[in-house]
Amino acid sequence: MRLWNFLLGNLKQLLVYNANLISSVKDQVDSLCNDLRLLAAFVKETTESRSKHAIVKELVRRIRIEVYKAEDIVDMYVFHASIQKSRSSFERAIHFTDYPLKLRTVGKEIEDIRRRVKEIYDNKLFANEVFRKTESFTRSPPSVEEENVVGFEKEAEKVIGWLKAETEELEVISVVGMGGLGKTTLVKKVFNDSAIQYEFFIRSWVYVSQVYSRREVFSKILYDVTRENKDTSQWNVDTIADELRRQLTDGRYLIVLDDVWTKTAWNDLKMVFPNTKNGSRILLTSRNKDVALHANTNLPPYQLRFLTDDESWELLEKKVFPKGSRCSSELEILGKQIAKKCYGLPLALVVIAGILRKKDKTRGWWEKVKEKVSTYVAMESEQCMDVLALSYNHLPYDLKACFLYFGVFPEDFEIPVWKLIHIWVAEGFIQRIGDASPEEMAEENLQDLVDRNLVLVEKRKADGGMKTCRIHDMLHDMCIRQAEEENFFKDIKGLEPSSYVSIDPNVFRRLCVHSRVIDYISSKPDASHVRSFLCYSKEEKALPNDLITYFPGSFKLLRVLDVRSINFPRFPNIQLVHLRYVALVGNFKVLPSAISNLWNLQTLVVETSSRNITVQADLWKLLQLRHVYTSAASDLPTPSSKSSRKTVTDPLVNENLITMSKVSPSSCTDVILTRTPNLQKLGIRGKLLLLLEEKKGSCKFDNITRLTHLENLKLSNDTYPTPPLDGKLRALPEWYKFPPKLKKLTLSDTMLDWEHMSVLGKLPGLEVLKLGDNSFMGERWVTPDGSFIQLRVLQIGKTDLVHWEAAGNQFPQLQRLSLKHCEQLEAMPSGLGDMSTLQVVELSWICRSAVASARLLQKNFKLLVFPPDQENQS
Repeated sequence: MRLWNFLLGNLKQLLVYNANLISSVKDQVDSLCNDLRLLAAFVKETTESRSKHAIVKELVRRIRIEVYKAEDIVDMYVFHASIQKSRSSFERAIHFTDYPLKLRTVGKEIEDIRRRVKEIYDNKLFANEVFRKTESFTRSPPSVEEENVVGFEKEAEKVIGWLKAETEELEVISVVGMGGLGKTTLVKKVFNDSAIQYEFFIRSWVYVSQVYSRREVFSKILYDVTRENKDTSQWNVDTIADELRRQLTDGRYLIVLDDVWTKTAWNDLKMVFPNTKNGSRILLTSRNKDVALHANTNLPPYQLRFLTDDESWELLEKKVFPKGSRCSSELEILGKQIAKKCYGLPLALVVIAGILRKKDKTRGWWEKVKEKVSTYVAMESEQCMDVLALSYNHLPYDLKACFLYFGVFPEDFEIPVWKLIHIWVAEGFIQRIGDASPEEMAEENLQDLVDRNLVLVEKRKADGGMKTCRIHDMLHDMCIRQAEEENFFKDIKGLEPSSYVSIDPNVFRRLCVHSRVIDYISSKPDASHVRSFLCYSKEEKALPNDLITYFPGSFKLLRVLDVRSINFPRFPNIQLVHLRYVALVGNFKVLPSAISNLWNLQTLVVETSSRNITVQADLWKLLQLRHVYTSAASDLPTPSSKSSRKTVTDPLVNENLITMSKVSPSSCTDVILTRTPNLQKLGIRGKLLLLLEEKKGSCKFDNITRLTHLENLKLSNDTYPTPPLDGKLRALPEWYKFPPKLKKLTLSDTMLDWEHMSVLGKLPGLEVLKLGDNSFMGERWVTPDGSFIQLRVLQIGKTDLVHWEAAGNQFPQLQRLSLKHCEQLEAMPSGLGDMSTLQVVELSWICRSAVASARLLQKNFKLLVFPPDQENQS
């Protein structure tokens, strides 16, 4: 169900942030919030117990509608009140009758909602009786087919090796992975292995699941251990536990706890497993990595992988064609394409195999299935969807909206983590607790979903953090179905324009349009209730001039607008006071002053084909603004002289702004940067010589030095139209002039001499150094002793470097080294093999002799060579 505490939280935020605009209806909104809160516990209880009773579901649906209506009324009133406030005295006189009328209407509508909420509450009392009589949710163990097991040979060998290890202490060995990935199948293969049967005479397999009974679990294990049908009906659970513990004390045992969902479950069950120091083992499966780590902090869990494309086809073929029959070459091509679209998930392959077996094995039928694999799986197998939905149902209350949001992105879309986190914050999903920032809490939520094997990390940043992520197609389809059931969002596919009228925006607050987006906008749908409009089409389409006045202006209550696949002919005149996140693309040369009125804006993303963009908006007025990203160098406005004070009490100091990328060097003035005292990430693009030009004993870089919270600095030297050599940097500032908390530094096109690397080597907290193309030039680099004491990641882009000398003790913390297009480098430094912390060396498009030298130096690190054909050429 929808996260009601977030909806109610949004209503409460409207009261806090817009108190001056809605003071006349504040008491009524406050009372409404209290009324709705009475129902929140009921909704939460039904959500967590997954009640499917029709009466309960209908009541929850009605509650959702009333909360939406309340949010609409207050949001729309704030919109009109802000417009009224921005009007001149003459314009206010013109609207002196209609504005009070809107106010009276709001008051009446709120009272109507309160009346309906009371009716729902009265019905809730009856629903509670129904709810209490509903049978508890139970699960039966999954059926595991032991024939046609594909792809688990090496995995089984590894788990068997852990079980047979000479460690005498009781060990818990865990296998974790996404639902349907084959954890139970793998463990069953291990459990029945002859070597394991020989090693462990006392064995038991027990299925735990989400809803378990300690009594039943202990009784099952006790029967497996003793093979006696003892009458334990009069025993309490502690008596059964004592007897089981006694029986396990006498021998070496292997107990499989299949499908453990929570740390609490492990804590409940572990009491019966004595550590007799005879090599006994617990083999545990879970979808949650945290559970596995809790059960054994010393041995990392085995993360079960997805099947390869070849393994997927092998499994599909075995399931579709019985022994003795073969797949024709014509169908094999289609079959491999179908298997690939299951993305290595055995459950999906088994289901799709059953679908292919239903009809004659014809090319036409297989082509039809190939086009919509995940859709067929969803339609034809409720069991498959139920298996996947279990993970969603088990999510904590505050994570469900975060997970459902993955459905707004297209299938196979590689989601930038920064985008996802900023949108989650803008949507109101992240509730700030303590000193943690919203972004930090959002990242924790994402990591939690990763640990629960619901989200896949696709790429990682240089420092190991998550860069992009995605979800499996089967989960994506489940998200869409669940979201539409809960009115969370609507995925508008390539419908005919005449079909758009059937989509009710009063029901769906978020719209995702990934194809024919211009057709949809051209239909001018009723957008009065839409809160989020998202478009991630692969093709970029130009918005016709005649639509720019309609879109996005008619979406009055928008909070999130991410339409980077729509190219705007000019920057739209946005008067959307609720807007929190906006991402636009166009040939923009100016960010207009109208942006200054978006006083709820948190994230601004502007992609333009221009090299520079003039910011006319007064960003310092936007006190909620946290992140500004522009592809062009932004020329920021100088604050007016009347507001030139430089204290934190200055109303034009934006303490929330933590990201600015990219700004021009000329904008790095004292009067501007003092208004961003809490910047954590700063990108500068332009003629960097302007940063280092001294005037009266100081330079603009000194203003960067005073950014005491800055951790990430990116300097891109764009000298156009001046020739690059004329704009090269002659030197870097002294190391103590860099921001004191700097952890990550990126340089590009600075064309510095390698001797100036000694400055960067002295930066005490530098952990990641990315040297883009032409950052440093020259044939020789000799790394001095005592350099880069905290550096963990070093990336070097295109350069004319030929000789690099470095000793093993000069990068004491280095974990990852990446060289790209260093085509003249003859050999890797001899000290590479002595760097004990080095884990990965990545070489892309460099000289064969350098690859060969790296291979000779290779000891503890992993060597990655691109393109792969260079790997064995020396």
